[in-house]
Amino acid sequence: MIYLDYNATTPIDKEVADAMQPFLYGNFGNPSSDHELGIIAKSAIEEARAQVAGLVNASPQEIIFTSGGSESNNMVIKGVAHTLKEKGSHIITSAVEHPAVLNPCRYLAQTGCEITILPVDRYGMVDPAAVESAVTKGTILITIMHSNNETGTLQPIEEIAAIAQRHGVLCHTDASQSLGKVAMDVKELGVDFLTIAGHKLYAPKGIGALYMKTGIQIEPLIHGAGHESGRRAGTENTPFNVALGRACELAGESLKNSKIGELTHYFHASLREKFPGKIHLNGHPEKRLPYTLNISFLGSNGHEILAALGGVAASTGSACHSGMTALSPVLRAMGVDEETGRGAVRFSLGRGTTKAQIDRVVEKLGSVLVS
Repeated sequence: MIYLDYNATTPIDKEVADAMQPFLYGNFGNPSSDHELGIIAKSAIEEARAQVAGLVNASPQEIIFTSGGSESNNMVIKGVAHTLKEKGSHIITSAVEHPAVLNPCRYLAQTGCEITILPVDRYGMVDPAAVESAVTKGTILITIMHSNNETGTLQPIEEIAAIAQRHGVLCHTDASQSLGKVAMDVKELGVDFLTIAGHKLYAPKGIGALYMKTGIQIEPLIHGAGHESGRRAGTENTPFNVALGRACELAGESLKNSKIGELTHYFHASLREKFPGKIHLNGHPEKRLPYTLNISFLGSNGHEILAALGGVAASTGSACHSGMTALSPVLRAMGVDEETGRGAVRFSLGRGTTKAQIDRVVEKLGSVLVS
């Protein structure tokens, strides 16, 4: 199997798995317990919290462990809506957000909140001017993703966060796809909340985190005992928290290595050479994640291409029902026409990707598209 679907999920890094092992067996104590096993677990969690904070230049106290990106997004959106309901009920988001942002917003719309879904340009980018124009006296939250999971397009979060600050509005960004691929600094970004998903950066599924700026308090999504300083109830998942901490530490180190970005550029150049005039890049040509390549093979069907490739794991982002391919909502929001969008395939590279694998995929694509 040639795995080129790292945006969907990543394998658990061996060093991450090794870090988890002691807390799966011997050091199994409850972090809230006062005896030795509990103290060991609590210490490991706080070390992991510091490791996560280090990746985004936050303080450890600003990191809340969650079950993943979806929970972190729901925690922010629903928590802000409940906490600031006396101030207003208007939330601004974009048409290319992950369902873990759009669906909580749609749910809140049913409860009386006003939701503005901003359009994007042909590259999938939000216009900061449109954000500013959408702000009203009742706006309480702007939530725009850091990068798009399908196309890799990077959003102008610093500009958007600055607009939010000028108007006294909270700002959230879902950085699930970006962490470990591009440098991340919450102070430079200027956001109040930032979502982290462990399985996108070589940690297990079922673990994530939320950066919440010091001084902000919102109603918890999960009520119970006073875990996570009263912000997220539930006995701490020590082995997975430790895993996320080590994964973030490794991600910080991997940012110094440009190999994967160079392979993505090589892959794109190879496709242009192999299929001149027959491919279209979906997403911004420069302002996008260095590991994501969303290509439309003109005149072809993405689902059929993947089925014919065999032994290559990639994705389309679109749905296929009864032989009919439905255009991805992200590509539709970008104004991509049906024929071009139907041929879209997302290749996302990772630490295990090699030049030999890329060459093999280009060769296989040549056979599939010719036949």
